[in-house]
Amino acid sequence: MPSFDIVSELDWHEVTNAVDQANREVGTRYDFKGVDASYSIRAKEAVVLEAKAEMQLRQMVDILSQKLVNRGIDLKTIDRGPIVEGNLRATQDIKMKEGIDQAEAKKIVKMIKDSKIKVQAQVQGEQLRVTGKKRDDLQQVMQLLKGADLELPVQFNNFRD
Repeated sequence: MPSFDIVSELDWHEVTNAVDQANREVGTRYDFKGVDASYSIRAKEAVVLEAKAEMQLRQMVDILSQKLVNRGIDLKTIDRGPIVEGNLRATQDIKMKEGIDQAEAKKIVKMIKDSKIKVQAQVQGEQLRVTGKKRDDLQQVMQLLKGADLELPVQFNNFRD
């Protein structure tokens, strides 16, 4: 029986490259001359921004967003945390969302069932498995999800015929 998996994965290598490019740009920009501002990745879950002022952090978020988009990473994966100021420093955590949480998985399953396409969708941890009798039905589900306005980007892998 044909099947495929719906996942939300993040290419951490591309995130690292985007952070490196953003660090280089902050080091060469005129408005950051003499300012100790930097990006760092913490344990493959978040990007930490540090600067002297909140205004600079906002500019750094824009720079990072631009670099992530250039690297093909959807901005739906970022979740900006609060700005914390103290000791003449301002920091902000930007969490990188990966995997499909239960609420979003239920929403996707409901969307598939409401479409009346003859497939079954089941949640398996942080991914969904969609099975059906016809390959065309599975491709219809893929098109449905590509056109849907979801809170996170989804990819399709493990397609079996």
